[in-house]
Amino acid sequence: MAQGLVRTLPQDTMTPDATAGPAAAEGLQDVPPPACVMSFNAADPSGAAGLAGDVATLAAMGAHALPVTTCVLMRDSAEIFDQHPIDADVVTEQARTVLEDITVSGWKVGFLGSAEAIGAVAEILSDYPELPLVSYLPNLGWLDDDVSQPYLEAFRELILPATEVLVGNHKTLTDFLLPDWDSERPPSARELAVAAGEHGTRFVLVTGIMLASKGTDQFIDNVLASPQGALTGEKFEMFDTSFVGAGDTLSAALAALLAAGGELHAAVSEALAFMDQALDSGFRPGMGGVIPDRFFWAMPPPEDGEEPGAEGELPQETETNEPKGKGGPRRVH
Repeated sequence: MAQGLVRTLPQDTMTPDATAGPAAAEGLQDVPPPACVMSFNAADPSGAAGLAGDVATLAAMGAHALPVTTCVLMRDSAEIFDQHPIDADVVTEQARTVLEDITVSGWKVGFLGSAEAIGAVAEILSDYPELPLVSYLPNLGWLDDDVSQPYLEAFRELILPATEVLVGNHKTLTDFLLPDWDSERPPSARELAVAAGEHGTRFVLVTGIMLASKGTDQFIDNVLASPQGALTGEKFEMFDTSFVGAGDTLSAALAALLAAGGELHAAVSEALAFMDQALDSGFRPGMGGVIPDRFFWAMPPPEDGEEPGAEGELPQETETNEPKGKGGPRRVH
């Protein structure tokens, strides 16, 4: 340090004010810390999904996020163009450094970037088999086959055995778990759970299951299932809007609730309700998809006599399929 300069600590690194007295320090110690959830996921510069989505969702659910970067995506709010995986040793060092200091209550696994990174993450998870792991499998159709095939094989062999709940879209999970499915009917959530269970996964949370149309309305089902059968779920009305980050939002919300000690059925229902409301309050910051508003609950309530969609609210639904205003009754997925 140059002579004559005085170094000032940033506010968040300063020790408690000695003048505040012992009562303040004791009160701080009495406040229970939030559940800490380590998320292994991609850095998403659009802020829609990946680590950005996980951090926002975990914070909104009252948990503390421990984000570990597994790769860097080149994307906007419309599509993914490329990715740059992080070296597996760097992924390991990020996680181990934090784990030596902070007690973790749960895990969230998203896109890990490479088969090598999957191996590194699986080794870390194996040291904490008692902690709940929520794994999310996104659609990887944008990856070249020479990258996606070894990735999916490693995910199947190394991540599924450690997974408490596997979350994914119905089609994505079907292609992954039952690639040779040739029946005219789509597989049920239970059949997907049986396939996942063969690799050690206890439950699957399957989203986007198409249901029979009722008049002009189309509904989709979201089902938690085990190999023994469907356990719980929610039906949502389908809305013709492209969302970005819905799966990461749902899986991170579920990870936060399980890390806090929530019972699985109740946690799934609450996580689905959270995702539903976050999407219902979604916004479109660019020319691509609608991004979930994970802090919809922090918006002030409407003034007396003020209708949803007033000043400060999102516009009402239009024929261009823009999202409806916050607080509206429409349920979307």
